[in-house]
Amino acid sequence: MTPISTGNPLTSEGAQALLAMLSARVKVKRGMSERELDRVEERWGFRFAPEHRTLLGAGLPTGSRSWPDWRDGEPEDLAERLAWPVDGVLFDVEHNVFWHPDWAPRPADVQDALEVARMYLAKVPVMVPIYSHRYLLADPDRTGTPVLSMHQTDIIYYGTDLVDYFHHEFGRPVPTPEDHQYATIPFWSYFLD
Repeated sequence: MTPISTGNPLTSEGAQALLAMLSARVKVKRGMSERELDRVEERWGFRFAPEHRTLLGAGLPTGSRSWPDWRDGEPEDLAERLAWPVDGVLFDVEHNVFWHPDWAPRPADVQDALEVARMYLAKVPVMVPIYSHRYLLADPDRTGTPVLSMHQTDIIYYGTDLVDYFHHEFGRPVPTPEDHQYATIPFWSYFLD
């Protein structure tokens, strides 16, 4: 089998190798068809990144609450997972006085601040859950964006890309060079600087 490396497009074989890292932890069901993936994107209003789509086409991790079940999951659970990143920022706007420097001046009233923040957050890129609170940018035209661990505005890198993330979370991590330049994600990269 060809070794999995970052920087190359994820192939079906590479995705199978990533999923093999999970064999002792979770059940991996048959991969999702193109039609199933299209329905998920249509239903939820986002498009998977190419490597995420390839991974889900190779196999669907299930059997643990941490994995989103895009085929048979409860709609409320999936909606909650998709809303998690934005809801976390709103929590910090309300409770921890967070305010992004690019937004208009913060209103004094908390409810007014939340309303303004919601307006800005409606325009930020969608982040899609991979596992627990690990997220990947929803962009069908970009590969190699970092996987982020997202909890409110406490957001950190968890992998330079999906392959690197799998190695860090489930395999044998390869150290990321200190001078590595992560791909930027509009709005979300602000929290990583």
